[in-house]
Amino acid sequence: MAITTPFNAAAAAYGNASRLINQAAKPAADLTAATSGGGQNFADMLASQVQGVVETGKTSDKMAMDMVNGKANVVDMVTALSESQMAIESMVTIRDRVISAYEEIMRMPI
Repeated sequence: MAITTPFNAAAAAYGNASRLINQAAKPAADLTAATSGGGQNFADMLASQVQGVVETGKTSDKMAMDMVNGKANVVDMVTALSESQMAIESMVTIRDRVISAYEEIMRMPI
């Protein structure tokens, strides 16, 4: 039993994977730009990142609903879900590191 995949679906999957890899490298560049410029504080940066996670979730939900209605491609839906998962995992990692830093500061002697 051979699995046949149209060329366009395979090309879209490779394009989406490339976009995910580029987005994974982007937050580090944004962080260095924000700290070197001095124009944006940590709270504003964190709020914008949380808003980005919310928007990614909304896009993923819309893509899933379009898939249920037969309007979206499976590859695009899986890519949107992967983007959402990566964004949430990144935000959880940042939260854990902030809590860990806070606990370490609280353990410091005065």
